Amino acid sequence: MRTLVAVLLSMMLGTAQAAEVAGVTFAESIDGPGGAKLVLNGAGLRERVFIDVYAMGLYLPERTPKAEVILSLAGAKRIAIRMLRDVSAASFTEALIDGLRKNHSDAEMVRFGPRIAQLTGIMAELKEARQGMAIDLDWAQGEGLRLRVDGKPMGQPIVGEDFYRALLRIWLGLNPVQDDLKAALLGAKS
Repeated sequence: MRTLVAVLLSMMLGTAQAAEVAGVTFAESIDGPGGAKLVLNGAGLRERVFIDVYAMGLYLPERTPKAEVILSLAGAKRIAIRMLRDVSAASFTEALIDGLRKNHSDAEMVRFGPRIAQLTGIMAELKEARQGMAIDLDWAQGEGLRLRVDGKPMGQPIVGEDFYRALLRIWLGLNPVQDDLKAALLGAKS
């Protein structure tokens, strides 16, 4: 009986741990947008041509290893990006738009156009995503998508959960920006 309790306890503790990616620690749980309690689903590293660009954590109301479940999951969410190098705002948003294009039709891109422009405008105000900067893309019902930089809200909220799900597809879609990052965000251990 003690062995069974020990195994169950270690399994429970094993799924509820903080993650460290390239020296960045992502807490096992956070107070998310709208006061929601969120748990770390997974965390990984975005690399480009062997250069570490950012560490990323995905926070959800509940853990799941399935992208399709995450994309339909109701409730607050957070995409937590921690910059590991300086990137111009133009390059950062260009990469986001490229990820959107790879996972959406031309008609969907047209529909998202005004919201893409709004997000691009908010990022342009930053001028640069600097090393060490914390960029959070939060979703909460009734609040919309809120971009936070180093904990401070930037710009006006962007409406439409469909657009937040579109952003999630950059990393979790059929054509993710990086396969091993997708696996890490889905909770795979490396």
